[in-house]
Amino acid sequence: MKFFVNFLSAFRIAAAFAIIPTLMFQMYWTSFILFVLGAVSDWFDGYLARKYNVCSKIGGVMDHIGDKLLVVNTLIMLTVMMPVWFIVVPVIILIARELYISGLREFLGTQKIEMPVPKARFSMGKIKTTLQMITITAFLGLFTMTTTVSPAGITRGTLVAMNIISQIGIFGLWLSLLASVWSATQYTMTFAQKIKQIKK
Repeated sequence: MKFFVNFLSAFRIAAAFAIIPTLMFQMYWTSFILFVLGAVSDWFDGYLARKYNVCSKIGGVMDHIGDKLLVVNTLIMLTVMMPVWFIVVPVIILIARELYISGLREFLGTQKIEMPVPKARFSMGKIKTTLQMITITAFLGLFTMTTTVSPAGITRGTLVAMNIISQIGIFGLWLSLLASVWSATQYTMTFAQKIKQIKK
């Protein structure tokens, strides 16, 4: 079971890089499927690891890397495809947040101090990740629809559905930004507490 759990994390890492060329060559169905499978595997490997008690340090690292790569790689590609401020600005801040938290962790690591991920079922970090997954799925679904439905086959209902999906993507992106900033604030407070250990 441990092998299967780690395989799911490895798949997520591979999918994160495979999504780049599929979006570049407008293979939107493939991008959509890869991302959805990666997002599902994120929940599934964590569930299996806890249920069968097969958590490991290497598995935790792979899981963390897979999550970040899947989201960040896809968000960067989306900004290339949709270079508008209300997409680019939140994506830049979201990526900056990830670099900021990684910097805090790296510094504490040099001091032999760990900064654990909040374990609450509905922590801001998990909410942020969930919103990002929903947002990206919506955008990829929208691109898939635009290439699947022919101009002659577009109806009023189709336009309404595409508008709703685009709004879900945009609002989801900004909500994930709020959750991201909130989560970063929590990490900063934890970091400040850990720093006191160094001073002592």
